[in-house]
Amino acid sequence: MSCARNADSPGGRQRGGIILKLLSWIFLLAVIVVIYLLREPLLRVAGEFWVEEDRPEKADVIILLGDDNYQADRATRVAELYRAGWAPRIVASGRFLRPYASLAELMLHDLVERGVPASAIHRLPSFAGNTREEAVMLRRLAERQRWRRVLVVTSNFHTRRTRHIYTRVFRNSADVRIVAARDSGYDPADWWRARIGRKIFFLELAAYPVALWETRSTESAQRGLNEPEVLPNPPPLPSAMPQPIVAPR
Repeated sequence: MSCARNADSPGGRQRGGIILKLLSWIFLLAVIVVIYLLREPLLRVAGEFWVEEDRPEKADVIILLGDDNYQADRATRVAELYRAGWAPRIVASGRFLRPYASLAELMLHDLVERGVPASAIHRLPSFAGNTREEAVMLRRLAERQRWRRVLVVTSNFHTRRTRHIYTRVFRNSADVRIVAARDSGYDPADWWRARIGRKIFFLELAAYPVALWETRSTESAQRGLNEPEVLPNPPPLPSAMPQPIVAPR
């Protein structure tokens, strides 16, 4: 009876609360220590989460997505696939930088420099503002050309988002295979060690939920597919060559 009364007394409840809090803090500290000790394997798993690719298969075309990096790693991978005979032609998709210039021209140069004949490359400049809009534009082209299977090449960190978008945009159209290109700025095995790797990781972390929202249904994923394409206006030609300015003597 006395023991039960002591446990129910204010002092007993206070001691029990203190012990519970102490155990909670010990558990939390143990979790923090375990996470710290396993930080590199956990960060590696997080970095590899973004990489999700398919095995290459014989296709009608290889699509090189725009916004390649400074080293042209995507173009390098596409040239390798072309030389291996996976597809007879390449589409270089790139957004406009000016009315008279686009990333597609730079990608054409990168591919030719890596041994791809210019006759095998189709430049496709566009006003696409994101990956989904670019996918919609490329599906239009695929349907006009009656392509049944396409290889889409993009950077390793961009493959999971690309695969999610393209499988929905190209639904009931063409078979899409996503192929990863290594990226000199992002190594999934140690991305956290370099500033560019951390930047890429967190940018993708923010972009992926946006892609999920934009493709929450087939209708939203294919939005704009039946709208007329917007073509760029050609730049006006100069009426006369500008005269050089001569500094006074």
